[in-house]
Amino acid sequence: MTTTSSAVPSEAGDGVIVEGVEKSFGAVQALRGITFHAAPGEVLGILGPNGAGKTTTVNILSTLIAPDAGHASVAGHDVVAEAAEVRRGIMLTGQFAALDDALSGYENLVMFGRLMGLRKRAARARADELIDEFDLTAAAKRRVGTYSGGMRRRIDIACGLVVRPEVVFLDEPTTGLDPRSRQGVWDLVGGFRKHGITTLLTTQYLEEADALCDRIIVIDHGVVIASGTPDELKARTGGSYCEIVSLRTEDLPAIAAALGDLVPDTTRVALTGDSDRLSIPAPGGAKTLAEALRRLDSAGMELVDIALRRPSLDEVFLQLTGHPAELVAPEGVRS
Repeated sequence: MTTTSSAVPSEAGDGVIVEGVEKSFGAVQALRGITFHAAPGEVLGILGPNGAGKTTTVNILSTLIAPDAGHASVAGHDVVAEAAEVRRGIMLTGQFAALDDALSGYENLVMFGRLMGLRKRAARARADELIDEFDLTAAAKRRVGTYSGGMRRRIDIACGLVVRPEVVFLDEPTTGLDPRSRQGVWDLVGGFRKHGITTLLTTQYLEEADALCDRIIVIDHGVVIASGTPDELKARTGGSYCEIVSLRTEDLPAIAAALGDLVPDTTRVALTGDSDRLSIPAPGGAKTLAEALRRLDSAGMELVDIALRRPSLDEVFLQLTGHPAELVAPEGVRS
């Protein structure tokens, strides 16, 4: 679904501000005093498993539902008291494109332009611009019902940009897309940043958040449990580490012995005969890697691989929430 309207000039301090927002659905408390902010031009990732409160947060900020308590403003306007002004400055793209399948891509764009108050000539001119910008020229005259998933997502986002918004909400916009189409959406998000548009991105693809977001907040059970840049969040798992892969599984104890004090006692105790690899902390980064190589070479250890690695956001997510990032929500439950 895409919702948008004309934007007003952005002023210092605008963007998105959320303070102590709560929301319940019957006995289910979806949000428990959530607080965060997103500055103008910033891409803020909102991560969390299904049912964590991501979509509820977006729905409140886009005025689709009202909070039970707390305060939220978007582009300088209160989401409750100034809901109409908020709608005039935002674009909302959900997991499913809200397009007229019987119309062509070009006709959908013109229709959105007219609904946004553009005159017929201006709506057509803007449609031509967006068709070119989104690389949809070859498909512009085809019915949207014949479009691939990636093309539908691009035309959906293009419709939301007929009149440029101040704040964009992308609620899991690449769900179900192939890698090429996903990359296309990523490129669009980069364009939002260049134009100073604040973007809130909810996603379960952690590599997506890592690639796109300036900052990330992690929500679980309706509460923000962590926030920071991708690098700051990764640092919470213990920083860089060396991963050593042995040629023979039975050599792993000898490899640990050769590495000496580079291997923590807890890691040494936990060694089993089931694994062919060993991970050790690398507080010195490349220096730790070089020292490990020197010791292993001196001991004549044969390796398949040795590399300096950094924790992934998947590992961060698992550590923070106690479960993997991609979970299946119970029937009927949305995030």
